Amino acid sequence: MPAAPAALPTRRAWLRTAAVLAGTAAALAPVLRARRPRQTLTPAPLAEETYRGRHIAVDQAGIRIDGRPLHVMRRADGSYLSGVNHFQSFATPLELARAAVDELGTNQLALATAPHHG
Repeated sequence: MPAAPAALPTRRAWLRTAAVLAGTAAALAPVLRARRPRQTLTPAPLAEETYRGRHIAVDQAGIRIDGRPLHVMRRADGSYLSGVNHFQSFATPLELARAAVDELGTNQLALATAPHHG
């Protein structure tokens, strides 16, 4: 007697298989993600120097003077200005940081959490 043809999977079987695969992927995602090399939280500085005894670091996140952030704004013409001296603009962020150090003298930047705009 010939063998009976195999029954086709039902819609319910397809959905159950899809749900199992989705659950397995969701469970394995954190494990696979943890195996990747971790990215550093602070980007490498684009420029770093000591100017008049103060440490200046310019990176993708902004400008820091002695580890404290300097609020910087980019003008439409491509120049930069800061809250320390907002009446003069500078061609590069490093020039801006040096001018801020000159203006600050021995004072430190405030540790503001975010710039305040009224």
